[in-house]
Amino acid sequence: MNATALRKINIAEDFTRFPAGRFRSDGPFSGQRFREECLQPALEDSEVIEVELDGAAGFGSSFLDEAFGGLVRGNILKSTEVSKRMKLHASDESLITEILSYMK
Repeated sequence: MNATALRKINIAEDFTRFPAGRFRSDGPFSGQRFREECLQPALEDSEVIEVELDGAAGFGSSFLDEAFGGLVRGNILKSTEVSKRMKLHASDESLITEILSYMK
């Protein structure tokens, strides 16, 4: 892997301020689309990714589970690698706790 050391993703700036839905069929800014178009490529190209959660209008559990939990379910990221390869930033710590629970 010829990866860069770090890649940053700001959901509100790089994807949308209004993330919603689990699957692509649920709308244009679904968790599935975010995972497939933003998270997966970043993990393939970078050793570590930082994901900024602040700035979005809110997150539904279906979006978060599909976007982040889907990485582990789809064998894109092993649950043991999460803390090494993904850094989550949010002013609301409970959001990070929720995401990490989906990835376990």
